[in-house]
Amino acid sequence: MPLHLGAAWYPEHWPEARWAEDVKLMRDAGLTVVRVAEFAWSSLEPREGAFDFGWLERAIALAADHGLAVVIGTPTAAPPAWMTQAYPDVLAVNADGRPATHGARCHYDVTSERYLAFCRRIAEKLAICFGRDARVIGWQIDNEYNTVSYSEGARRAFQDWLRRCYGSLDALNAAWATAYWSQTYSDWSQIPLPIQGAHGFGQPHNPGLRLKWRQFITEAYRRFQLNQIEVIRAHAMPSQWITHNFMGFFDGFDHYVLSADLDFASWDQYYPAGHLDFARDSAGHDLTRGFKRKNFWLIETQPGSVNWAPINSAQDRGETRAAAWNAVAHGAEAVCYWQWRNAPNGQEQYHGSLIAPDGNPRPVYEEISRIGREFQQAGHLFDGATVEASVALLHSYDDRWALDFQRHHADFDPLQYLGSFYRPLSRRNIAMDILSTRAALDGYKLVIAAPHILDEAIAGELIRFVAGGGHLVLGVRSGMKDGNNALLRQRQPALLQDIAGAHVEEYYALREPVPIHAVTSGRRKRGATPALPDGSAHIWAEWLVPHPGAQVLMTYGAANGYLNGQAAVTMKPHASGGCVYYLGAWLDDALQDALMGWIVARAGVEPVLPGLPAGVHAMRRGEAYVLINDTEAKSVTLPWRAKDHLSGRTAKRFMLGPWDVIVATRV
Repeated sequence: MPLHLGAAWYPEHWPEARWAEDVKLMRDAGLTVVRVAEFAWSSLEPREGAFDFGWLERAIALAADHGLAVVIGTPTAAPPAWMTQAYPDVLAVNADGRPATHGARCHYDVTSERYLAFCRRIAEKLAICFGRDARVIGWQIDNEYNTVSYSEGARRAFQDWLRRCYGSLDALNAAWATAYWSQTYSDWSQIPLPIQGAHGFGQPHNPGLRLKWRQFITEAYRRFQLNQIEVIRAHAMPSQWITHNFMGFFDGFDHYVLSADLDFASWDQYYPAGHLDFARDSAGHDLTRGFKRKNFWLIETQPGSVNWAPINSAQDRGETRAAAWNAVAHGAEAVCYWQWRNAPNGQEQYHGSLIAPDGNPRPVYEEISRIGREFQQAGHLFDGATVEASVALLHSYDDRWALDFQRHHADFDPLQYLGSFYRPLSRRNIAMDILSTRAALDGYKLVIAAPHILDEAIAGELIRFVAGGGHLVLGVRSGMKDGNNALLRQRQPALLQDIAGAHVEEYYALREPVPIHAVTSGRRKRGATPALPDGSAHIWAEWLVPHPGAQVLMTYGAANGYLNGQAAVTMKPHASGGCVYYLGAWLDDALQDALMGWIVARAGVEPVLPGLPAGVHAMRRGEAYVLINDTEAKSVTLPWRAKDHLSGRTAKRFMLGPWDVIVATRV
């Protein structure tokens, strides 16, 4: 697949006479692909059953005449007014019981059978018309799934789904321990939707009910997505692929489940604050690549600013280019901007674009044109090339939901905790895959996991990984719940105590930081750590009880009396050469950085390139090394002579200005 540069184009917003100037400017900027129609339902079907695809055919033809491939977005995120007026049951219902009103987007009820039928029909009509059209290379289903409906239809569908999951009310009642607070159900129709505070006093529903509701929303969106995929695949050429534009770490549903039915995953990357954060944004790329363990499309990103942040700052000069190359370095096959030209009215008038309403380029156009030229120069290096990582960071939507339901500490953000492991490795330019906790772990040297919800399958793969010589880092709150969000009967980390070599005696939510001391060399057993700095635990601390064969690496200082002197971090070497490091505390940033630096070295994990100055981000994809600088100029010396395919220069030492980029191969 070639390296694409593209934009979202909405020809239906403008008189047809202006289309030609748009596509000419696209071609001049080096764009190779446009995405069309994902919000155009009222233009494609202006009245029920009356379809008008002529304008879309002419737009596709014009784009193709200027060398632009086309991705069609199914328009189902924005149902037309004739539909919502005649059939109000297609509208989502909010938690207060009020239906959505027309005039927004994604305001449909994903469980509505009527809406599914309308979506299937429009998707099939489009596929019949364009599924054999070589100018169309792919399809995007809907746009940014995100809405939850609390309609009566959703409640019945949820109850039916629970019946299929559990088989009997006895099984459900046992799994959710419904005898607690007299929640026991004697009829499926009694099971409510978990609306926060709906039964008074703001108290939450049963944790099992809440987790199953989130899993049901995942299955509802999977059914919604398959409803369209089936008819498109029935009429489309095999070369036409199907994707959906996810939203990074958004947790409205399980992205691993929905990605399974797509040819590849895509995502929409935005910078509300206006600026690139390498670790945060790289993690979004690694997550999306990990949904299917293959390359992805960055199908939306901002040209300049967004319009929905408190302060909608624009990117600095050069930052848009750096962000594009960062996406490619992490596995993007395309970088596409939202949007090409602002609509004259509508909710997103202030959003960044390449072209202003008068049809003339905005300042960012020239920078994106430079990206287009560079993609043409160096894009061949990435054709078929993937990112190879020796570290896997495990991630689970079930875990995040369960933790967010019961944080036990207001500041226990599971994403922030994930980032506390990602950032130290990202800073060292170590390539990572962010995978499901249910992924196979063959080929990795180091796996980082904090599986809050644990079963025999997840535990078995982690045990197999360590038995094969792998190094495993376990984080706090591991092995606490089962698949019903119920407490496991064994102490943490349940099912993993043997490989961890320790268990949790008690856990504590911390109001104040607690000192952490590295075990001194005189107290360490042979093979333990070199000297590590002292530091502190904050937010969360677990009193670890080491088992025979485990080594204590860090202990708590003076705390609450219970934690004083107890193990905070342990290590259990295994005969296989594998090792389990149990981090029972949320460590401060400096201590976490030092400890993870020692662990990755001990696991034999190497950076993409050694010896780079701080602030220079490096990734390897295939034979190409992408180096991206931050805001301060730096000199970079590589371990070998290299050709920079952007400047054409061959050297060992390069100067990088602010937001500068090198795409290098060894010579």
